[in-house]
Amino acid sequence: MTIAHPDLDQAVSLADFEPLARERMTPAGYDYVAGGAFDEVTLADNLAAWRRIRLLPRVLVDTTTIELTTSVLGRPAPPYGVAPMALHRLADPDGEVATVRGAAAEGAIFVLSTVSSRSIEDVAAAAPDARRWFQLYVHRDRSIARGLVDRAAAGGFETIVLTVDFPVAGARDRDRRHAFDPGLDAYGNFPSRDELLGDWDSLLDMRHVALTWDDIGEIAAWSTLPVVIKGVLDPADARLAIDHGAAAVWVSNHGGRQLDRVPAPIDALPAIVDEVGPEAELYVDGGVRRGTDVVTALALGARAVFVGRPIFWALGAGGENGVSKALAMLRDETERAMALVGVASVAELGPGSVAR
Repeated sequence: MTIAHPDLDQAVSLADFEPLARERMTPAGYDYVAGGAFDEVTLADNLAAWRRIRLLPRVLVDTTTIELTTSVLGRPAPPYGVAPMALHRLADPDGEVATVRGAAAEGAIFVLSTVSSRSIEDVAAAAPDARRWFQLYVHRDRSIARGLVDRAAAGGFETIVLTVDFPVAGARDRDRRHAFDPGLDAYGNFPSRDELLGDWDSLLDMRHVALTWDDIGEIAAWSTLPVVIKGVLDPADARLAIDHGAAAVWVSNHGGRQLDRVPAPIDALPAIVDEVGPEAELYVDGGVRRGTDVVTALALGARAVFVGRPIFWALGAGGENGVSKALAMLRDETERAMALVGVASVAELGPGSVAR
């Protein structure tokens, strides 16, 4: 199925995709993606935090050629990727299939959510050469989660991203006002809406599990894939993640959708860098909207950033082409920002490039 998209020339920054997508989404679907938890204080601060940080440029540096590539889990990649988000069919009929193709066109890592509207197998077939990671929620019945890991490994996904900041769902007023239920689109990775999964609220409730650090080893043993721990804000938890064998730590507050009034990830990053230093790769998300944000995160010690809502809006605005355009924008802005900061490669960015 195809739908008409606006002229994507209207979008000259990532922020421009949101109003275009909103026109094509249901009010409930839009609010599900746009909204945050409780009073949405953290949702707003995720954006504001980047704007409190200043870049400190050096001049008279030869930046004729910019080397944007970084290394992510031992392989070259752009320093930005697509964060896991549920229910891409809220934005486009092709859902995650369109998103992964758009990401693949720009060489960006794509992370598929457990709660995707297209299956692991659909996404693998749509972009077999793309760098694909799988985000895992561990359900009460561990066999469900293990089955998802087995399918991801069989489908050529490279990495398991274990989300650890979801013992229960955050209080999301927007969803309650709409009595939000995405219907069958919530079950791309499951055979049917049956007694095992129940309705949308039951699916969320199945994430309410007694998951502890002692379980990390068991989950890691389900496959040979590296495990990234996502949802860390406290340096002590970053240390525990490394001590329990995590291949990387993903600094995140779940897009402001879980506990409100927590730090923005970019504000939490420096203390985590101080704690774990070069012992592990660090990724960060939350409010990334510009290439200057990418440069800021790299300078503060992140290996890569992951982008959420802007990619969802780009999908709604232009499907696969919207996603690839959004990532191309981010690439262009990041290269320009690096040249203006006075660095020719990602490796040259460091604390000296930032003035707080």
